[in-house]
Amino acid sequence: MSDSTKTVIVTGGVGGLGSVMCEKFAEAGNRVYALDLDKEKGESMEVRMREKGYDFSFIQMDLTSEEDWAKAVASIVRNVNSIDVLINNAGINIRKPIEEMNIDEWNTMMRVNTGSVFLGCKYVIPVMKEQHDGVIINMSSVCGLVGHKYTPEAYTASKGAVTMLTKAVASRYAQFGIRSNSIHPSTVDTPLVQKLFENPERKAERLGEVPLGRLCSADDVANAAVFLASEKASFINGLAMSVDGGVTCY
Repeated sequence: MSDSTKTVIVTGGVGGLGSVMCEKFAEAGNRVYALDLDKEKGESMEVRMREKGYDFSFIQMDLTSEEDWAKAVASIVRNVNSIDVLINNAGINIRKPIEEMNIDEWNTMMRVNTGSVFLGCKYVIPVMKEQHDGVIINMSSVCGLVGHKYTPEAYTASKGAVTMLTKAVASRYAQFGIRSNSIHPSTVDTPLVQKLFENPERKAERLGEVPLGRLCSADDVANAAVFLASEKASFINGLAMSVDGGVTCY
C-alpha cells in the first residue's frame, strides 16, 4: 500500500480513542469515515472536522447489524470506489466478574466486541480482495494476550477472540494483498478512565503494573495504527502489537 491518500474506516469513531485515530488519519490527508451509533456526537464531530478542512464523514449505524454494514460499505464504495484501511475499534466493557455476570451480559459483550469485528471484516474484505490491497487493524487489549486480574473475564475472552480472528484473517487473506494486525493497549488515559481513577486504589493498581510508570495515551495507540497502515509496515502481517509500556513483558 502506498502512502498516498487512503480511504479509512474507523468503527466507534466518535468516542475518545476512535476520534483521536480519525483525526490522526485525517491530518495526514486521508478520507476518513467514522462509523458509530451516536448520532449527536457523530454529526457534531463531522462539522468540527470539516471546519478544519478534513475529508471526514460520519455514518450512523449499529455495528452489530449485518444490514447496516452492507449498506455502509456499499455507500462508501459508491462514493470513493475504495476502502484501504479498516480499523475495528468499537468495544464495550460490562465491569462484572464472571460470578456476577449473567448470560445476556456475556452475549452483549461478545456481540459488540467480537461481532462488530467479524462483520467489519466480512463486508470489507471483498472490497479489499478486488483491489488486491488493504489493511485491517483490530483493536484488542493487553487482555487479548494475558489474563488480567483487574479486568472482567468476559472482556478478556472477547479480546482474546479478536486476537486470534486477526491472525486467522492475516493467514487466509494475505494472498490477496490484505494485511491484518491487532493493537493491544494497556489502560488508555480517557475521560472514562479518569473517572475510574477517582478511586485512588484503582489508580495505584493500574499505574503500578506499567514499567514505564504512566498510562497509555490515545496518541500512543493512534500512532501505532498510523504506522501499521503505512508502507513502512508493508511486511507486518498477523502481528499482535503491544502498546502497553511493558505490562505484558513479564
